[in-house]
Amino acid sequence: MVRSTELVKGFRQSTPYVNSHRDKTMVISLSGEAISHENFPNIVSDIALLHSLGVKLVLVFGVRPQIEQSLQQHAIDANYHKQIRVTDSATLPLVMQAAGQSQLAITAHLSMSLNNTPMAGNELNIVSGNFVIAQPLGVEDGVDYQSSGRVRRIDVQGINRALDQGSIVLISPVAGSVTGECFNLVSEDLATKIAIKLGAAKLIGFSPEQGYVDDSGAVVSELIPQQVENILKQGKALNSNRRFLEAALLACRKGVQRSHLISYAEDGALIQELFSRDGIGTQIVTESAEQIRKATIDDIGGILDLIIPLESEGILVRRSREQLEQEIEKFTIIIKDDIIIGCVALYPYPEDDMAEMACLAIHSEYRDGNRGAHLLTHMKHQTQCLDIAQLFILTTHSLHWFREQGFSEIEIADLPIKKRDLYNFQRNSKILALDV
Repeated sequence: MVRSTELVKGFRQSTPYVNSHRDKTMVISLSGEAISHENFPNIVSDIALLHSLGVKLVLVFGVRPQIEQSLQQHAIDANYHKQIRVTDSATLPLVMQAAGQSQLAITAHLSMSLNNTPMAGNELNIVSGNFVIAQPLGVEDGVDYQSSGRVRRIDVQGINRALDQGSIVLISPVAGSVTGECFNLVSEDLATKIAIKLGAAKLIGFSPEQGYVDDSGAVVSELIPQQVENILKQGKALNSNRRFLEAALLACRKGVQRSHLISYAEDGALIQELFSRDGIGTQIVTESAEQIRKATIDDIGGILDLIIPLESEGILVRRSREQLEQEIEKFTIIIKDDIIIGCVALYPYPEDDMAEMACLAIHSEYRDGNRGAHLLTHMKHQTQCLDIAQLFILTTHSLHWFREQGFSEIEIADLPIKKRDLYNFQRNSKILALDV
């Protein structure tokens, strides 16, 4: 029964994400380390699952460790300048070989990923081609990068045409030029430029860690561009994460709203990151995934979902849908991924120079943060904008929390006259006030 309940809960929680991700374009950067890891078949299965849910997928793979292994086997030294490989005439054939083998391996894995599933028998088309035209990096600081290159042009129409036909687009880090030469590209840079050109909803990368890990050893669930820039400047990013963080920083500043860094070593990390409220890795966002804004009539259903459990426990006074519709302009909400996880209402009594903060509710899975305090800050600001001096609340369960926020107890006689007449003596709520 417990397992069944957890399954249902997880399925219900994932449903909004299934709907929001459908028909969206996502660019997945598959590092060579991810491809060679024992968990890679599971990653491919999850990629196939994403495709079956209607996500448009572009896979850009890298082969850095595969190239290094091949160079060692052929006793060829690896040369770098500014952390970019110098691809000389001896190295290029090995780069092309590694890229070709990985492309075939990924295609083979995707071709078999639907076996032994309800999707067995369905065709999964993987399309590769000359979607990218490259050009040489040239000479820098006197160093000739030779056959190392950068993106010159991306066939956006061609990629979108393949995606619209239901195919997964697979792109190699080796691309041809207009002169018929082959160039070795940095896969993270390639994935970023493709995501930007396509206007992708997400750029996804893989790491040995479960995202970006801070100095305390904890995974940071969310970063904004300025934080990423500081991390890179301070040299706090591990080498395994640095390239993707640089890519994500550029992607965010060029219009890709979210980039995700997850572990290639943990089974199901891709699905958990995209289809759960808090994810499992680190997302880099143009702005915080949580937003505080005024409620609208379209938010009533989400507010009811949030407050009804608290009303059943007697923590909040019951409000009907009709009452919410009449008072919706008084509500402020916290949303995360289009889901309401917090709300509060403000009822001004300007004739008494007071305002009531009511119906403060935070979703049970998000009470370990400071969201209640953030809503209180917004209520203080709204009260000040109304030129009202005092904010008051009535509570039966959160007395200590409000005291910690600076509220002090007052008497019924101190309430506005209109509120005093409505006071429910059966609830016997404590009354607290705060000068703003």
